[in-house]
Amino acid sequence: MRCRFRIAITRRAGALVVGVLAATSPALAQQCGGDFAAWKAAMHAEAQQAGVGETGLTALDNARIDPEVLKRDRAQGVFSQNFLQFSDRMISAYRLKQGAANLKKYADIFARAEQEFGVPGPVVAAFWALETDFGAVQGNFGTLNALVTLAHDCRRPDLFRQQIVPLLKLFDDGTLPVDVKGAWAGEVGQTQILPSDYLLRGIDGDGDGMVDLRNDPADVIMTTANKILSRGWKRGEPWIQEVRVPDSLPWDQTGRENRLPLSQWIAWGVTDHQGKPLTDNGLKAGLSLPMGHRGPAFLVYDNYDVYLQWNQSGTYTLTAANLAAQLAGAPPFERRQPVDALTFDQMKALQTKLEARGYDVGSVDGVLGTNTREAVRQEQMRLGLIVDGWPTQQLLGSL
Repeated sequence: MRCRFRIAITRRAGALVVGVLAATSPALAQQCGGDFAAWKAAMHAEAQQAGVGETGLTALDNARIDPEVLKRDRAQGVFSQNFLQFSDRMISAYRLKQGAANLKKYADIFARAEQEFGVPGPVVAAFWALETDFGAVQGNFGTLNALVTLAHDCRRPDLFRQQIVPLLKLFDDGTLPVDVKGAWAGEVGQTQILPSDYLLRGIDGDGDGMVDLRNDPADVIMTTANKILSRGWKRGEPWIQEVRVPDSLPWDQTGRENRLPLSQWIAWGVTDHQGKPLTDNGLKAGLSLPMGHRGPAFLVYDNYDVYLQWNQSGTYTLTAANLAAQLAGAPPFERRQPVDALTFDQMKALQTKLEARGYDVGSVDGVLGTNTREAVRQEQMRLGLIVDGWPTQQLLGSL
């Protein structure tokens, strides 16, 4: 009973924090950059209004800018890797072996998590693996300094400012120490949870009266499943399925967001990864071609969108979804190599050309993100090329 009471109190406090932030954020959304002391004073007033106590306010007053955080934020070069390069690094033999061992070791907790939240154990275990190697590498950045730095910075202030009050609340109630360390972007714990999720979704998985996401696997598993559910997970439904595509297909109908009945993909000749007929499950799916029509191909279902709620990088999400599938018993996907791939500099040149044509590619960074991929699809359609979102030498030359 003590455990449930604490969780209920924590959730009510979290809801209060979110309500206060929602009420005040429109006026505060533009407050970034400028004099740091003045910015911090405004943040102090906001936190005080939200009910943050002396411990949290004192911690905020002592917070400072961390230049290394800004450096990391500007240099996320790992996402310039293509899907095969990234997944080869991240779906390692160690993670598969350790993931299977943890699924067995904590089988009863994973079972409870799936019963309560509808999220299969392999889905939780995949995030656990990718984020911290099951708790081994949780980060060494001061969490408050990281969030303050990114909230004061004007690149993505709204994303991080809303995390400061929840973190201070966690300081106030003793859930986290003031000097807690984690990832450079302000996440903490073994699955790298942001403070708002820690406060709102935290679950005491072993009934010890605390929610400890840094040291307690039971709390980690239950909280992570709760977070995944909160992003829209649908109980009992798949998330990804490797397939083979025929040489001829209405390519303009492909893409993650273009969900069609599975029966339609079957009618067009899409098969399972072995070339055998698919079984119609009555659901809708999009056909994701992360490296074009000659590369790996995946049907992605509604649950796949939850991965994008966790991390907006298409490369990361496809990797996480495939790692979860393999932990659930699927074979490794077929490493079909695309042709005519662009170099990093050529990708930047392509993005520059797309921008000149009026497309919003986000930034000219050499990364094939969602905006760039959609612009590529539009230009492929205009030029009469196969519409698969994969930039080629031919497309670059045509532009």
